[in-house]
Amino acid sequence: MTPAPFVVRPVVAEDLDAWRPLWDGYNEFYGRSGATALPEEITESTWARFLDPAEPVFAMVADDGERILGLVHYLFHRSTILIGPTCYLQDLFTVPEARGRGVGRALIEAVYERAADAGAERVYWHTHETNATARRLYDSLADDSGFVVYRH
Repeated sequence: MTPAPFVVRPVVAEDLDAWRPLWDGYNEFYGRSGATALPEEITESTWARFLDPAEPVFAMVADDGERILGLVHYLFHRSTILIGPTCYLQDLFTVPEARGRGVGRALIEAVYERAADAGAERVYWHTHETNATARRLYDSLADDSGFVVYRH
């Protein structure tokens, strides 16, 4: 049986209940669950930002008409080395049963399109060095900058 086709589209308010399990899955993948889970206030604020046209934070989903298969969150910011905005792809997640169907690729390419429409000269993102499956996809879509991320 051929998997149902999907579309990538911006989130709408009615997507909250379908988006939430993917958001929780993404956070669990990165160790933010149980005692280290994000406070509910952060999730509520994040969702509200996606729906606020004054915010530079956006979300899209891959939808097959029955369910949401994947999510991507991205934002625009200024840079000291470029005139136009820079696009940071912050979160990408697909449900396990949708992996290998091109969902992640389609979500990234949709961000590339939105970034180009906004005049962004660069799209970038981070992933953990051990995320080998995702890195195979990323290596086919972008260059590894070689930079190491530090945070405080």
